[in-house]
Amino acid sequence: MNQDYIIPNEWSIIEEGYNDSRIKSSESLFSIGNGAMGQRANFEEKYSGETFQGSYIAGVYYPDKTRVGWWKNGYPEYFAKVLNAPNWIGINVFVNDIQLDLFTCKKVVDFRRELNMKEGWLSRSFKATLINDITVKVETKRFLSIDLDEVGAIEYNVTPISGDVEITFQPYLDSGIHNEDSNWDDQFWNTTNVTENSSQAFIEAHTMKTNFHTCTFMESKLFINGKEQNSIPKTESSETKVSFYYPAHVKANETYTIHKFGGYVVDRNHDTNQLVTAAKNTLKLAVDLGFSNLLDQQKQAWANIWEMADITIDGDVKAQQGIRFNIMQLNHTYLGKDARLNIGPKGFTGEKYGGSTYWDTEAYCLPFYMATKNQEVAKSLLTYRYNQLDKAIENAESLGFTNGAALYPMVTMNGEECHNEWEITFEEIHRNGAIAFAIFNYYRFTNDYSYIPEKGLEVLIGIARFWHQRVNFSEDKQKYVMLGVTGPNEYENNINNNWYTNYIAKWCIDYALENIEKVKEEYASDFKRIVEKVNISEAELSSWRKVAENMYFPYSEKHEVFLQQDGFLDKDLVTVENLDKSQRPINQKWSWDRILRSPYIKQADVLQGFYFFEDHFSTEELEKHFDFYEPFTVHESSLSPCVHSIQAAKLGRMEQAYTFYLRTSRLDLDDYNKEVEEGLHITSMAGTWMSIVEGFGGMRIQEDKLSFTPQIPSQWEGYSFKVNFRNQVLKVIVNQGKTHFEVDGNKELQIIVNGEKVTISPNNLVTV
Repeated sequence: MNQDYIIPNEWSIIEEGYNDSRIKSSESLFSIGNGAMGQRANFEEKYSGETFQGSYIAGVYYPDKTRVGWWKNGYPEYFAKVLNAPNWIGINVFVNDIQLDLFTCKKVVDFRRELNMKEGWLSRSFKATLINDITVKVETKRFLSIDLDEVGAIEYNVTPISGDVEITFQPYLDSGIHNEDSNWDDQFWNTTNVTENSSQAFIEAHTMKTNFHTCTFMESKLFINGKEQNSIPKTESSETKVSFYYPAHVKANETYTIHKFGGYVVDRNHDTNQLVTAAKNTLKLAVDLGFSNLLDQQKQAWANIWEMADITIDGDVKAQQGIRFNIMQLNHTYLGKDARLNIGPKGFTGEKYGGSTYWDTEAYCLPFYMATKNQEVAKSLLTYRYNQLDKAIENAESLGFTNGAALYPMVTMNGEECHNEWEITFEEIHRNGAIAFAIFNYYRFTNDYSYIPEKGLEVLIGIARFWHQRVNFSEDKQKYVMLGVTGPNEYENNINNNWYTNYIAKWCIDYALENIEKVKEEYASDFKRIVEKVNISEAELSSWRKVAENMYFPYSEKHEVFLQQDGFLDKDLVTVENLDKSQRPINQKWSWDRILRSPYIKQADVLQGFYFFEDHFSTEELEKHFDFYEPFTVHESSLSPCVHSIQAAKLGRMEQAYTFYLRTSRLDLDDYNKEVEEGLHITSMAGTWMSIVEGFGGMRIQEDKLSFTPQIPSQWEGYSFKVNFRNQVLKVIVNQGKTHFEVDGNKELQIIVNGEKVTISPNNLVTV
């Protein structure tokens, strides 16, 4: 059974009723962020029940020493941990000296939590009867400012219902926190200074080893029935904590309110020695604006995001809620303002997986950011990899590769590999291909070739050199083979000739050769600079060609399909529908040995290749491969359903496409994988967007134009989306039987619809 307590709503994620068994799941689902920082939806007041407290600062991490049972040469020294940062949201609440704690209250009623996606805020309300029999009504609202992205704001209201009481707010900062995810229980933070001044407080702390310096700050304003109180707080501080006490006598049905402003300044953006000054400047901006004006700014910032990124769905509230939740969380995680940042698989919602970058960014997230932001945001994601090319070359050298061969890391914060599972770190090398494909995909979509001569060609050369060295020539097959790899399907490790890996390796070499020729002919000065830098010769290029032209691809004549790997047909080929439901998910029920010997596929593997290189194959070939592999796929990776949804739509199987869409869009909301309490699946959320735009909308680039083959699930009355294509914004509205197109601006746009060219004039609705 999937969870189903989230109330369907087009613009909000809503939970009603207090249930301590789902606190950690809700902390993930109601997470907030602004691209620079984020936090799980922990309560502001004390909660003594089971909770996963987490606040995170973009780009700040700790290199947790690798922990493995048996060290192998080439293992990374550390696993980069997303760091739980000092807590600034805390507000202890006392009513007649008894602390408010929902876990110990006698009764909690009318509990409601809402994440308003349209306006970018999180709220909570409830009535609680404390152990002293006093009943209070509590209403809170908080958000992380998009405009002032070092600041978060909280409004916390307490109204006594059962008589006059003494209420004390105790806002605090606390750097004595720990990571949920830690190898050796090391101390990750060193607190150097705790200071307070009037109503402001600051904690200066830096990370151990990586030495990121931060200042966590807060300032509060107090109100009774909206009238500001000039309270002089009592202060309490220790080596890692600072608190203010604001007591007030509050009459029955009066409301005592605290506005708390807090957040982080970091030496990534400020002078290390001036962090308190920077924090004071930031606080002044926030406090001068006040909670209400800051919230108005937040609403406008989110209106601007939704203006471009929104996908509307008519007639299916759960589907609508799902896609907006995915789009919102992607924007919580990455807004493209800072080219030093990237998109971690849990974003700011948890600590599992560590690192800030996987191949997910290039394979799944880039299309979303290309189409819903401007091309500079997408270019920043590519530049991020170019800036880490030297580290990719070092990673390859540590494994014995030479001559500038580059192996991009599976997981990284700074370009160094920091993932330490053997079968993934050393074998899941297909990630190199996704990075090259992203360069191709960016040029295909934006028509901006400048990145390739300036930066991208060096990346393509490093990747091609890696593939050239990674293969070996099989005398038996008279072909180049690739041994000991793991494909996208991580339920097969250390196998030979994974079709997807071999295919993308050949493509990378071909694409590098093609661009070397283009840059040589059209960008002579760039070509001269690159040749001198990487020392490439015609003899080397000739040996690349030989590998690409003679790559081996396992194939079954009997089934007329490419084989996922050499030994796939040796397995006991029992399809998923014949697998007892009690055995699912197999990654939680079976031993790893049993999984590896099974035919079950964690995520699209051969079909991932058919997704990337769809135009290399006929629809009939896609259908054969889809029908062969999908029945063995358990979709226990969050990255799997979206690819299958897109391909099912391509094959005209809209019921199946819709089922996969619901699974990807509500993966976390309905907790399909029974792990949402650990955090959300951020990068797969971009796949949800692709399921609609590329799946149902059928968007492709053909003949250098946007092309659409629109379809609509029978469950929907209509849907719409916008695409920023080469600085022109196209709106697509699909209804049952009709599709409408509209282009902003003053230039016409020629597109292809169902194989026919259609010209869209500015501000003129065209119906097909």
